Amino acid sequence: MKFLNTLREGMHISEVYLCKKRQINLTKAGKEYCSLQLQDRSTVVDGKIWDLSNPGIEDFDETDYVQIEADVTLFNNAIQLNIKRIRRADEGEYVPSDYLPVSERDFDEMKEQLNKTIASVKNKYLHALLEEFFVKDEVLVKKYCFSSAAKSVHHSFVGGLLEHSLGVAKMCEFMSEAYPYLNHDILITVALLHDIGKIREINPYPNNDYSDEGQFIGHIVIGVEMIDEKLMQIPDFPVNLATEIKHCILAHHGEFEYGSPKKPAIAEALALNLADNADSKMETMKELMQAAGENTGWLGYNKLIESNIKKTTV
Repeated sequence: MKFLNTLREGMHISEVYLCKKRQINLTKAGKEYCSLQLQDRSTVVDGKIWDLSNPGIEDFDETDYVQIEADVTLFNNAIQLNIKRIRRADEGEYVPSDYLPVSERDFDEMKEQLNKTIASVKNKYLHALLEEFFVKDEVLVKKYCFSSAAKSVHHSFVGGLLEHSLGVAKMCEFMSEAYPYLNHDILITVALLHDIGKIREINPYPNNDYSDEGQFIGHIVIGVEMIDEKLMQIPDFPVNLATEIKHCILAHHGEFEYGSPKKPAIAEALALNLADNADSKMETMKELMQAAGENTGWLGYNKLIESNIKKTTV
């Protein structure tokens, strides 16, 4: 199988991919064409069917596995597939695990790290809150471990939410040691919960797109709602502590322009914002480097990094 991230301009391919999106559009001349997003575990690329009257273009839907014949072209410095033939793939023509991007980390190791991180929280109320999410709610735990952390920007793969949250928690652990005035238990709690709303904001793979709730409300507010629901299960949870936890979630994007309803007002909220920003940007750099393969030139402008990107030369 030729994975999408290995395709280069000028190649002609005959492969099976997962159709993530399908949409009929009009050219400037008013002619219909089909725009697709095709996915395997390596990446997602755009595809175009310019001639819908071609007898080689058969019926298919979103989330179908499709057998395509296509020319690989370059458009705006990105790979695009000019599809000549397409049909639904038959069972046996594909292995589903080839089409869902999955964390490179071992899931059992990550779950063990999650349990150890929870155990490090000694405050009885905060520990009880984490147990409500990650011990007592088995359905939520499965979603937390399977979900991605984003639609496309960073950690956009199965297990991405868990990997990202653990990365943020690790940085928060370091900061709580470097800056002892930080409340360790608050910081670790919000590190594990800061993106919990993404379980409901983003539909699970293979769709991995925003839900209606995600579009209307967003993961930050959804996360606070989820925390409120769990707080109701813990008798006598201190009101001030609950407010500080929810403030950290509301402020973790740091700036209004980045979708944060509040700016950090306590040290733990600022530390969470810095840890979240660092982990997301470092993962973005890693994914850009991996996608570049042997390309040592400039890779183009990235919106999250806000810079043109290049690999280190040594």
